[in-house]
Amino acid sequence: MRYLKIAARAIATATIATAVAACTSSGINDPLPRMSREDAEEWAAHWIDSLAHTAGGEIDEDTKKINFFDCLGKNDELAEDGRFEHTYSARVVLPPEQRAQAVVDIRDTLVEKGFEAQSYRSDPTKRPANLLDTWHPEDHQSVTAEDFTEDENHLLLVVSTPCLLPPNVEQQQF
Repeated sequence: MRYLKIAARAIATATIATAVAACTSSGINDPLPRMSREDAEEWAAHWIDSLAHTAGGEIDEDTKKINFFDCLGKNDELAEDGRFEHTYSARVVLPPEQRAQAVVDIRDTLVEKGFEAQSYRSDPTKRPANLLDTWHPEDHQSVTAEDFTEDENHLLLVVSTPCLLPPNVEQQQF
């Protein structure tokens, strides 16, 4: 069963990568990557779980937040074809003295997987002291890891998808 879940996650990631790679121009009606809400949630949950493991902590299950949003176009157009963006966040229980290294480990793992670090810091004079924002240039998903300033024993992880279109739906044109 575990191998089936891993295979499903790999297929979902490949689906995003393939669909986004097909969108080489930035036209308003370029094909969107396709994924169901359920698959997007499972894919994001996999990333959160994996990053928590990389950080060396456990997810506080009560802190999971799963959000879906309608995609808003570059010119504020709003489609009615079911396209959506997805954000999944959770906090990892991790003592303050371990968070700087955890963020470095997460950064290194994401860079190995093709992400670009958009911003990074580990500076105890700033709030949050540890911060990482990454973006994947081909797949267009983003991952953030940062100290959760409201609880000194938590590291916040956030995974966001690009605009996705559900399978078997005709993409609305503008």
